[in-house]
Amino acid sequence: MALMAGIIYALASLFLGICAGLSAPRNLPANEVTLLDSRSVQGDLAWVASPTEGGWEEVSIMDEKNSPIRTYQVCNVMEPNQNNWLRTHWIRRGAAQRIYIEIKFTLRDCNSLPGVIGTCKETFNLYYLESDSDNERYTHESRFTKIDTVAADESFTQVDIGDRIMKLNTEIRDVGVLSRAGFYLAFQDVGACIALVSVHVFYKKCPLAVRNLAQFPDTVTGADMSSLVEVRGSCVNQSEEQEVPKMYCGADGEWLVPIGNCLCNPGYEERNEQCQVCKVGFYRSLSSDGGCRKCPLHSYSMKEGATSCDCDKGYYRSETDPAAMPCTPPSTVMMVQSKDITRHTLSLFWDKPEKPNGVILEYEVKYYEKDQNERSYRIVKTTSRSTDITDLTPLTSYVFHVRARTAAGYGEFSAPFEFSTNTVAAPVVGGVVSSAVLLLLVAGCVVVLLLILIITFIITKRRSKYSKTKQAEEKNLQPGVRIYVDPYTYEDPNQAIREFAKEINTSCIKIEKVIGIGEFGEVCSGRLKLPGKREICVAIKTLKAGFTEQQRLDFLSEASVIGQFDHPNIIHLEGVVTKCKPVMIITEYMENGSLDMFLRKNDGRFTVIQLVGILRGIASGMKYLSDMSYVHRDLAARNILVNSNLVCKVSDFGMSRVLEDEPEGAYTTRGGKIPIRWTAPEAITYRKFTSASDVWSYGIVMWEVMSYGERPYWDMSNQDVIKAIEEGYRLPPPMECPLALHQLMLECWMRERADRPKFSQIVNMLDKLIRNPATLKRTAGDASRPHPSTLHHAPSEGSAPSLGSVDDWLKIIGLEQYRENFSTAGFCSLESVLPMSHEDLAKMGISCSAHQRKILSSAQELLSGMHHRQDTKVPV
Repeated sequence: MALMAGIIYALASLFLGICAGLSAPRNLPANEVTLLDSRSVQGDLAWVASPTEGGWEEVSIMDEKNSPIRTYQVCNVMEPNQNNWLRTHWIRRGAAQRIYIEIKFTLRDCNSLPGVIGTCKETFNLYYLESDSDNERYTHESRFTKIDTVAADESFTQVDIGDRIMKLNTEIRDVGVLSRAGFYLAFQDVGACIALVSVHVFYKKCPLAVRNLAQFPDTVTGADMSSLVEVRGSCVNQSEEQEVPKMYCGADGEWLVPIGNCLCNPGYEERNEQCQVCKVGFYRSLSSDGGCRKCPLHSYSMKEGATSCDCDKGYYRSETDPAAMPCTPPSTVMMVQSKDITRHTLSLFWDKPEKPNGVILEYEVKYYEKDQNERSYRIVKTTSRSTDITDLTPLTSYVFHVRARTAAGYGEFSAPFEFSTNTVAAPVVGGVVSSAVLLLLVAGCVVVLLLILIITFIITKRRSKYSKTKQAEEKNLQPGVRIYVDPYTYEDPNQAIREFAKEINTSCIKIEKVIGIGEFGEVCSGRLKLPGKREICVAIKTLKAGFTEQQRLDFLSEASVIGQFDHPNIIHLEGVVTKCKPVMIITEYMENGSLDMFLRKNDGRFTVIQLVGILRGIASGMKYLSDMSYVHRDLAARNILVNSNLVCKVSDFGMSRVLEDEPEGAYTTRGGKIPIRWTAPEAITYRKFTSASDVWSYGIVMWEVMSYGERPYWDMSNQDVIKAIEEGYRLPPPMECPLALHQLMLECWMRERADRPKFSQIVNMLDKLIRNPATLKRTAGDASRPHPSTLHHAPSEGSAPSLGSVDDWLKIIGLEQYRENFSTAGFCSLESVLPMSHEDLAKMGISCSAHQRKILSSAQELLSGMHHRQDTKVPV
């Protein structure tokens, strides 16, 4: 009887707790669409319970507003092996591909019910079944698919009648991909004391939105949690498409960065994401103009939506004048004359207008080449009645117009006056050039040219003879050398951003497409059109919404670093957007992406000279950074960008570089953990980051370039790499790598950082190799001495060469997974692997091209070392 009383009390507690603990229904977000809400159903829910008796029971209770709601409860905790099912009615899927189920419920703690241990449960199961129509009359358990087992975060033991507050459990589950017209949900009780208070089924969408004057409709999210749905927008009323407007709908129902835009038609301006008509007295002539403008001086508009303003009576405007030009009364310059005409210059002077409309403030001279027909003209302004025109083309006819400006505005341009430049600037005697003077001019030009050639030759020779001491002295004595300023030394980091990065108006930027996801937000490509400059392609990094002030400063710190650099092999900063959202960093666009990926896609397609040219560009950029006392700390092929002309530029200046004591010996950056494969030993051990440690990294980049993007040290672990370097191991030359280049790599990897070359020396060395291509023909495989990384020891004098076992060799080069391949193919000694080819390796089942190159490269070293020992063997 006590147990039964406990069960009855448990049921009463369920209802009391439900009544008191109910909260008002949540406001539905704009990105959710409801398919089922049990609390909004009037009358019985009439879901199907199985068994029909003794299982789930529908109960009506009152919510906090004393409105009836329907719930389901079950509490069969006394009997074992409970299997009580409750199935909803058929729910139409609509446009949903993935649905979300929100369940609110209360559940009794089994420990508070004596005598039910072993039969009482504290969970229930959630199932679903898809179908194209409502044809399920009975609940066939085998046809349902399980979604999850649901447990309570909070259970209750009892409820005081005087204080009946009870927290509801809320759980959300999702299901996809749905393909049928509709579905059923089912709840399975296995012996719990539980009450389902409400069931809410919904799907997500990106709601109707207007961005850049383009309207994007309600869009259902994709079926996959990581999918993006591309949506094309339509221009709002009274606007026209400039660039195709697009946005991407994310799985969470949020729109990503808009691409493209629309512009309001002439006579309309953008206000509140709509195109509003220009008022009377205002105008807008072009869709590319800003907002509506007030009619200029001495002009008017009589209706809304004007694209230009009419001149007042007695005032005029030329047909070629822009709409913003004030109307003026007649005032024309009558006569324009020229004097002192040379090859590139001439002087103009003109008469004062006969009837100026007030005091003349300035004159404007418009001129253009005659054969250009005014398509491309230039303007010169002056306050006097004369001016000098420079930078003209020899033996070319130019057309000139002059007009005056008073407080009332500009007058009409004068009639055209035509003048031609000369071919040779020389004294004229009686209309004929003096031959003696001409001869002296020619002789003088020859002498000057010879002097220039001699001086250039001397300077070039001196620059090629360098020494470490001399370079250090020259650097210390050079006046005016720019030094890098760390933006984090500023008390206010915003000051560094303002000082080194130019603010760009968002109207100048057109985002075209998302090309990647960065640490702080999306990375896009687009176009930048600054006033007075041509439109260029740019890369746009955006800062995602919801950022903190510190995240904003960290994001923009990269711009305040790049903004200090100006070099053809350093990524160029165009500017930043900080005064509106999204915050952006605008840099030049590098069409071919990162160098490591570019090399892998073009394996074997470049000549050695082209590869050396790539290395020379990177070294030149690093020399510039070194001269500015900037240490990169993360130089690697992945951080070099390549444009369409194969010009390589150093990038990635936004990382914080704090070395951590980790087992893998990696230092942590905001972009993730960077492997130590590119990092100098002293930087790993002592945190000594200098230009010399950048030189070590540059040697690794050289190896990456010559191996077409192969991973340094292959499959070796980071700890094995550290140990091998400490023991003197250095990367062997890649296949067909010139000996001179691998020798330069080894110099970059000298243990003592003072023994490594400077970047200025590296640039000079590469220049010499480019000027003498013959020095690049000798590969490391042709060397007459064994390489320091040779994987065997030289024999004693007079002894026969011995190369060791294949197993040891494969282990040392990190490819021991191929032991069985070699053994099965009959390659049991290292002597037998020397003549192997790509075809032999492919037949053995070694198909990876990188592993093939590594094996053959090592075999070449073995062969080179064996020949050397045989050649130097002491005769008996």
